[in-house]
Amino acid sequence: MNKKLVFWSIVVALGGLLFGMDVAVISGAEQEIQHLWSLSDVVHGQAIASALYGTIIGALFAGIPAERYGRKKSLVWIGILFLISAIGSAMAPEVISFMAFRFLGGLGVGASSVVAPMFISEIAPAKSRGKLVAAFQFNIVFGILLAYFSNYLLSGMGEDAWRWMLGILTIPAVLFTVLMAFVPESPRWLMVHKNDYTQARKILAVSDPEGVDEAIAAIHRNIDEEKQKAGLSTFLNKRYTKSIVLAILIAFFNQMSGINAIIYFAPRVFELAGIGKSAAFLQSAGIGLVNLVFTMLGLYLIDRLGRKKLMLIGSIGYIISLGCVAAAFYFQYLGGMVVPVLLFIFIAAHAIGQGAVIWVFISEIFPNQVRSYGQSLGSSVHWIMAAIITSIFPFFANHPQIGPAKIFLFFMLMMVLQLLWVLFRMPETKGVALEQVEAQLSSKRPGKGKKESIQTS
Repeated sequence: MNKKLVFWSIVVALGGLLFGMDVAVISGAEQEIQHLWSLSDVVHGQAIASALYGTIIGALFAGIPAERYGRKKSLVWIGILFLISAIGSAMAPEVISFMAFRFLGGLGVGASSVVAPMFISEIAPAKSRGKLVAAFQFNIVFGILLAYFSNYLLSGMGEDAWRWMLGILTIPAVLFTVLMAFVPESPRWLMVHKNDYTQARKILAVSDPEGVDEAIAAIHRNIDEEKQKAGLSTFLNKRYTKSIVLAILIAFFNQMSGINAIIYFAPRVFELAGIGKSAAFLQSAGIGLVNLVFTMLGLYLIDRLGRKKLMLIGSIGYIISLGCVAAAFYFQYLGGMVVPVLLFIFIAAHAIGQGAVIWVFISEIFPNQVRSYGQSLGSSVHWIMAAIITSIFPFFANHPQIGPAKIFLFFMLMMVLQLLWVLFRMPETKGVALEQVEAQLSSKRPGKGKKESIQTS
């Protein structure tokens, strides 16, 4: 891979860093906000989930500007949304304005989860597409680590510490917006929507010199189809049913692991396990570090072992760790490092499995003409489930007849279902050109070559 391709991918993947910081930074502020504004558990859950409601809207509708105005312009506006949200949330005088600015940040998170992986998948060569798109996930977890670590450093700054925690996001938001000026438009978008083969060829000659002719020829062969007005009716055509079901299920299972409940409420979960407040913040930073290390391992393995094997490894790790956490809370075997170590194993399983795979997989399974809609669908399901779980977690965690033991047992059972889905229904897309993936999943006549066939169980 050449330096320009790596630079473009890293800059676009910075949308993931903003994503991760925005998601995790609230964990350090949420308890202080509840105390400051005297919020009930129900209202508090809604205040924290307000950003997630924004992610649903952002994910649902990000495909529209991405198709009409291009991936690059959409990413610039995403950076601006993050900037406005960070400043407004940090300065909010009461809960309503706080929720409004967090909602704007959520729009940026949802939109970035659609547009950034889509852009990288469209510019990357097939042989390294997995690791480049997964760089978006790497930046998500790096952002989570930065958020946890900055929360720990800022936690001693008095009653306004939470404002500094939220405001720190302005720095990467400005950096991302400025650096996007040095990134070109998606070559596939230029060909399909602007008929600009000349500029697209120049970009592909840099990013994918070995596959430039093949990519242009594949799109040109299907030019009439690619230039259709890809509205909702086109996307819902039965030809794409298999891809739609795959996107919905991988996004659904991602959140049924409980990952966002842990990310958003990590200090609270550690305190439920008997760990002091200061130590809980430090343990949360440990979650961020484990997440980062195992995401790097996932990046290394995704184009070697493939998407499906990583999902199998992650599913087994989920089941073991979540089952043990549920048992620890049920038998009150708390204190010390028992729950933190189990949650570190849980995070490692997520990072190497679902975390590394989800955005890569969704960006691969839809064809050029409806990829933005498919990415929006998968991201929307992801964020709808995240919003539901995050908004109800404080209530159920504190409920005397439910509590954390039953919550983690539920998450474990969901991961048993994920394991069965991965074993029997999830296809492998490692090393397959995007146009070839389209042909296989839409039941078109597959191309030749054993190496590029999609494996299913």
